[in-house]
Amino acid sequence: MNYSQLPFLYRALCHHALALLSAFVASGVLLAAPVPDPQQSAEPKHSKTSLPTYTVGIVPQFAQRQLFATWQPILKELTVRTGFQFKLVGTAKIPEFEQQFNRGKFDIAYMNPYHVLKAYSSQKYQPIVRDGKRMLRGILVVHKNSGITNPAQLAGKTLAMPSPNSLGASLLIRADLKQKFGVTMQAQYVKTHSSVYLHVAKQLVAAGGGVLRTLRAQRTDIQNELSILYQTRAIVPHPITIHPRVPEAHRQKIKQAILTMAQTDIGKQLLAKIPLHDAVVTSIKDYKILNEWGLDEFYE
Repeated sequence: MNYSQLPFLYRALCHHALALLSAFVASGVLLAAPVPDPQQSAEPKHSKTSLPTYTVGIVPQFAQRQLFATWQPILKELTVRTGFQFKLVGTAKIPEFEQQFNRGKFDIAYMNPYHVLKAYSSQKYQPIVRDGKRMLRGILVVHKNSGITNPAQLAGKTLAMPSPNSLGASLLIRADLKQKFGVTMQAQYVKTHSSVYLHVAKQLVAAGGGVLRTLRAQRTDIQNELSILYQTRAIVPHPITIHPRVPEAHRQKIKQAILTMAQTDIGKQLLAKIPLHDAVVTSIKDYKILNEWGLDEFYE
């Protein structure tokens, strides 16, 4: 053996040993590393504890911008109080709103009393909270210079109404005109209460249907052109309703949050814009009297 080659062989063996050791360590690490489950990695973190988002529908008595300005701060406050998220779903027209609640699109909805009966029948929506300080009445308004002093004078005339199934502004008025005054009239549906008042103020129609709350919300110059000709019988006002798919514990939490919110200064200010001046618990029993008023004949 040529001993002069030992340093070279020694160095080669060292390099070979280091290479084997590195390969072993690497293979050990790879073997120890868990293989990710594609199905698990696709799931969002904390999915089991994430809080729900509930959709909210509002009967479109006013323009969408005004409704969103009223309701978004209320829903934000409810999020703080419940931990739930709330998504406001806009509908431009009342018939569209009716289609959506009859399909159960909304988890929570604010609707007129007759809508409550229909929503309960189709989807079992449950009224939970309403205003306890006021009653809902339909009003007939005419131009102050129209010379019309009795509803009987509207026979054969064209009346503006927001939609066929607006309770106070259409259903109650059409029912009373026929049942109490024997009046047959022509309805022109103009989408919103505000548009009704504008049509009457500009004398485009003989009269129009609305409710006191929406009349008082109009500009002063519009109100000054109008006078109230007639008021219908009264019913408890619009409630906040919840679809039965919302878990009972969540329904109770939302209801209690609204009632508690109504006892605070900021809550009173926000809810008064609905208006919900005195939040009280309600149920479907409060609205079943409407079944005796013969309104189905006029519901479209």
